[in-house]
Amino acid sequence: MRLNTGRRQFLTGLVLATSLAACSAIEGRETAGQYVDDTTITTKVKAAIVNDEGLKGMQINVETMDGVVQLSGFVDNSTQAAQAANDARSVTGVKSVRNSIVVRKT
Repeated sequence: MRLNTGRRQFLTGLVLATSLAACSAIEGRETAGQYVDDTTITTKVKAAIVNDEGLKGMQINVETMDGVVQLSGFVDNSTQAAQAANDARSVTGVKSVRNSIVVRKT
């Protein structure tokens, strides 16, 4: 009977360890709901940038993860880079903005 108890404890420990390892493998990934929220934020930020007359024709990329918006691409001056960040911040659901936009040198 002791052998069975020992095996049971071992198997229980193994199951728990496996479960914890599986959780850590997906740590940092978004749930389906977060993905939909982030996609909505990305779409709204892109629309705000496209509708901004001062940013027409600029090459600005938008990505969102957990409400954090990452802006990248190229603009003609620092005012445009700042305006793109302001447009992103104005969107509901945006927690913060990382502005990696590069100003082209002329």
